[in-house]
Amino acid sequence: MEQKQTLAPSPAFIAASWTSLIIGITAFIIGLWNADIQLNEKGYYFTVLLFGLFAAISVQKAVRDQLEGIPVTNLYYGIAWFATITSIILLVVGLWNAELERSEKGFYAMAFTLSLFAAIAVQKNTRDSKASESIHKEEHQQ
Repeated sequence: MEQKQTLAPSPAFIAASWTSLIIGITAFIIGLWNADIQLNEKGYYFTVLLFGLFAAISVQKAVRDQLEGIPVTNLYYGIAWFATITSIILLVVGLWNAELERSEKGFYAMAFTLSLFAAIAVQKNTRDSKASESIHKEEHQQ
C-alpha cells in the first residue's frame, strides 16, 4: 500500500492559525462581556461558540479520516455536519432576533466565523504535524 507524503505545515501558517483562533475567540468573549444583554443571552452565545468550535473540528476530523482511509461511520459523519450547521443556524437565529445594533451583530458573526475557520486550520496543522513526525521517524528507523 502506497503511503502519501505528508508535509508539515510551516511555522508561519501554524502561528497564523493559532493567532486567528485566539483573536476570534477572545474578540467574541470580550464582545459578550461588554454587551448590554442579559446573562442568559451571554450564556447562549458562549455555548453556541463552544458548540460550533467542537462541531467544526469534528467535521474536519471526519473528512480527513475518510480521505486517509480511516473508517468513519455515516452516523458520526452526519452528526458532525448536522452539529456544525446547527451551530451556525443557532447563531444566525439568535443574532436575527437580538436587540443589538447591526454592527454588533456583524461583529459576532465575523468573530464566530473566524473562530470556526481557525479551529479547523489548527486541527489540520496539528494532524499534519503529527503525520509528518511519524513519517520522519519511520524514515530514520530504516
